[in-house]
Amino acid sequence: MSDALALEGVERTFVQGAARLRVLAGASFSVQAGEVVALVGPSGAGKSTLLHIAGLLERPDAGEVKILGTPCARLGDQARTELRRKTLGFVYQFHHLLPEFTALENVVIPQMIAGVAKRAATKRARDLLGLVGLAERERHRPARLSGGEQQRVAMARALANAPKVLLADEPTGNLDQTTAGQVFDMLMNVVRGQGVAALIATHNLDLAARMDRALRLADGKVVPV
Repeated sequence: MSDALALEGVERTFVQGAARLRVLAGASFSVQAGEVVALVGPSGAGKSTLLHIAGLLERPDAGEVKILGTPCARLGDQARTELRRKTLGFVYQFHHLLPEFTALENVVIPQMIAGVAKRAATKRARDLLGLVGLAERERHRPARLSGGEQQRVAMARALANAPKVLLADEPTGNLDQTTAGQVFDMLMNVVRGQGVAALIATHNLDLAARMDRALRLADGKVVPV
């Protein structure tokens, strides 16, 4: 298998007045296609910052990010946006669905923004909602869905443009234990079925133990668990 995502010597320091907070200090790791990797570490360790850098939402102070072998650190904003749109999917702790649109529309819209025709986008959205067990709920707006259902719509939306890399930041952190387990199982099935490389930040060590392997972020370094 090849590396879908690789970080090499990534550094990130935040400056607030005279204070300097070094969050990432030469972080290096890779995730292969079809692999599901947990990212664990204490609150404030920098997991979200690392995911933002891996997802090309934030630039590192030093080091390199490679997506499907493409070095990204020196890419311009437009090229980064295009690469992010075509190859990356994101799932957050809070679903961030558009409340005025149905579940189906929430999965269709990202595809249409990427230039997919409405008919094709609708078909893929229906297929994805079926994969996450929400075929019968596609016309419901978020307010009529449970927390777990909303997060499953968010998963389908993240996969709408067939990303090669999925980045998830505490995707079950806002759910009760039973629902979290169900949503996680659904996520694992869909990701494995589509051969996506997934990096999932979580505080839940039980869920982390069910992934292919786990990495720990501490003192700015990423080390195997």
